[in-house]
Amino acid sequence: MKNELKVYRAKHDLTQEDLAKAVGVTRQTINALEAERYDPSLELAFKLAIYFDCSIEDIFSYDSN
Repeated sequence: MKNELKVYRAKHDLTQEDLAKAVGVTRQTINALEAERYDPSLELAFKLAIYFDCSIEDIFSYDSN
């Protein structure tokens, strides 16, 4: 799954730690998401979209490869 999480985090001038605390995960989880080594749970995807006031599809897109 491709994502724009790093872009959204940068636009809001947040560290990985700041974002992790805001959505209730570890900094390592945010790092793994940004590196596209981990796909978020549906709950986490919603939390991130709500935090950034956008849709899930704005942050995440499906990549069949």
